[in-house]
Amino acid sequence: MTGNKAKNKLGKQTLVFPNKPIIASGGAIVGVKEGQGPLGKWFDTVLEEDTFGEKTWEKSESKMLKEAVKMAITRGGKAESEIEAILTGDLLNQLMSSAFMARDMQIPFIGLYGACSTMAESLLVGSVLIDGEYGNNIIAGASSHYCTAERQFRMPLEHGNQRPPSAQWTATAAGAILLAANDNQTANEPKTLIVDNSTANPITEKTVCITHGTFGKIIDTGLKDVNQMGAAMAPAFVDTVLNHLEDTGRKFSDYDMILSGDLGHIGKQIAMDLLADAGIPVKDLVNCYDDCGAMIYEKEQDTHAGGSGCGCSASVFTGYIYKRMKKGELKRVLLISTGALLSTISPGQGESIPGIAHAVCIETC
Repeated sequence: MTGNKAKNKLGKQTLVFPNKPIIASGGAIVGVKEGQGPLGKWFDTVLEEDTFGEKTWEKSESKMLKEAVKMAITRGGKAESEIEAILTGDLLNQLMSSAFMARDMQIPFIGLYGACSTMAESLLVGSVLIDGEYGNNIIAGASSHYCTAERQFRMPLEHGNQRPPSAQWTATAAGAILLAANDNQTANEPKTLIVDNSTANPITEKTVCITHGTFGKIIDTGLKDVNQMGAAMAPAFVDTVLNHLEDTGRKFSDYDMILSGDLGHIGKQIAMDLLADAGIPVKDLVNCYDDCGAMIYEKEQDTHAGGSGCGCSASVFTGYIYKRMKKGELKRVLLISTGALLSTISPGQGESIPGIAHAVCIETC
């Protein structure tokens, strides 16, 4: 049976989901600094303090993820007993935040580690399960916390370590999505969505679904500077974009937005240069491309090169992009979460930084 083409495969790396799994609901929770950024009003919950009432930063992050998951379940009109799997990940050893979140929920758990690419990875794997009819209700999500990431990958906050200009700020954030089977009966029924209670004119809520996904491959250009995460991940993002477009036969401008996960300001510019070199028109890059890490903070917040972390793309997509799609402002979005697959040990052994980027195509349907 070798040589037979997979039924739902396009090209080398892209999957098509004929059953179009629905994004039924979502929840986004962020920390104080993220709430003060330009997208602050879009997030569902902004913490008053980043400990979230817990004794450790790790417990705080786990609680954030749990609350985001519960929010997605409740908003989707489901009980926890109806959820067939939770697919989440974080940056910590042994997926500490996700594992301890799942411990308390008694729902089958699949832990995913893709560094900061985890949100798109979870949506992609969840869509495979839903589209293949292995489940009807699945949670996909990710989280990060500035203080937990600093403790594990850099220096404890008490050290007062100075950050170089190229460093990015790990977002204290969590996002979770409820993926549901598309029964083609209730999915396209119009719903009323009140976005602003100050207006008497409700708008019709759009149904949002996932139509394609592209698994990325590791791209390593030999960069070893751990303070240049955006530069390390940008080539992987570009590789996934170009392969997705080739596999689907689409153009860059066929998307209302192509969104990288957390390249930050430096990585975003590198990605734009590489895409322009590959033949993508500059006007399309200006009109259609943005980066979650470049969007989540104001320049005046002095995060240096912008945001990063699993929770960066998780919260920006769930809190901002998804809501704009439900309002009909965006119809087709390509979310490409980006990750740097280094460990706490590998830089000390002289290893370079492997980059990865996974893509999901989200459309109104």
